[in-house]
Amino acid sequence: VPGQVESDASLRLGARSLRTNLALVRAVREANPDACLVYKPHPDVAAGLRARGKDEQQVRDWCDEVVTDVAMGALLEQVDEVHVLTSLAGFEALLRGKLVVCYGLPFYAGWGLTQDVEPVPRRRRRLSVNELVAGTLIAYPTYVSRRTGRYISPEQALDELLAWREAAGRPNRAWQQLRRAVLRLTVARP
Repeated sequence: VPGQVESDASLRLGARSLRTNLALVRAVREANPDACLVYKPHPDVAAGLRARGKDEQQVRDWCDEVVTDVAMGALLEQVDEVHVLTSLAGFEALLRGKLVVCYGLPFYAGWGLTQDVEPVPRRRRRLSVNELVAGTLIAYPTYVSRRTGRYISPEQALDELLAWREAAGRPNRAWQQLRRAVLRLTVARP
């Protein structure tokens, strides 16, 4: 069960009956009383960069384990299914062939690929994972070159991302520190 930043717009706009991490974990436990339930707080929350959700500390009472030091990709390889509100981790799980149960309305829900707790009436057809990927990562987005500022194809965007990753190694530490400081100030505000 991946946690989300509860003040995030995706929850405000994409979650109906459940809107908190605690409510999600409780619903998952109630639906799966014998399951080994693993909760992963949102990385920005775990790092103290974003505020913890309402009563999120009580999540431990409803799950078997809380993990913060495992990358989502590695964690997804170890689980049988993923339960989400609107988290992008559900899309990542679909790409890995995992069962995904949606309690909210993320972009990948309602296409016949997920078990949807909430109905998604605006979806009127079924998609394959490949069709969903094509629509969300190739046909829908517009990619812009970070070097030229001009529109580029998805393939060119991938080439630029790979070149950037290889050239940079790791992101500039000064920028990371500045980002964290700004986020901490934002979280600290009443």
